[in-house]
Amino acid sequence: MRVPRHVAIIMDGNGRWAANRGLPRGAGHRAGLKPVRLCIEECARRGVEALTLFAFSSENWKRPITEVGLLMQLFLEALDREIDELATRGVSLRFIGERDGLPAALAERMRAAEARTAANPGLKLVIAVAYGGRWDIVSAARRLATEVRAGALEPGQIDEARFAAALALDGLPEPDLFIRTGGDRRISNFLLWNLAYTELWFSDLLWPEFDGVELERAFADFASRERRFGLTSEQVGAGAC
Repeated sequence: MRVPRHVAIIMDGNGRWAANRGLPRGAGHRAGLKPVRLCIEECARRGVEALTLFAFSSENWKRPITEVGLLMQLFLEALDREIDELATRGVSLRFIGERDGLPAALAERMRAAEARTAANPGLKLVIAVAYGGRWDIVSAARRLATEVRAGALEPGQIDEARFAAALALDGLPEPDLFIRTGGDRRISNFLLWNLAYTELWFSDLLWPEFDGVELERAFADFASRERRFGLTSEQVGAGAC
């Protein structure tokens, strides 16, 4: 079965899962750690090169301060608890997003985790924290504009490849498969540039309910699709892409 090189996931539904059970929202966020581990293990086992997880969006700062505080604490706990296992498995960890507003302790743990796993040869695990697709594009534009102002770059040298290299996912293949749980059919400001030709797959399961069976369904659906990238089926069949 054809396997995607890069899988990107919006892990939606933790709060609703908890509410359905009369539990506080924090219980849903904690329950959502199990499918995170599952996806990391399965992607590594199947030979997926990169897995990007949308953990906390730039818009999530607008949530109640108690929930934001809990999420920050969960990130710290998860990093402390999981980093040894990730390192042992050969996983390379990268965080993308605006770090300036993060708690100092969390930002430092993130830097340390990236440094510790940078040379690992296995799955590239990308965690999007305080990330937004529009923020990513604007940040890339600012970096390129700074290069132009400094005389290091001519405006005419800016093409799609140069722009993509200024984005957060530089160095990784574009996502082949996008998965969103929770029933909503939208990409919610996630990897806006990078998802241009990504295959989209939506699950009605809430994130804590996501399991190996549902992941297999997503992979099987991806394998069944013809990826044309703007070409015709005849061109694809002739090996034009």
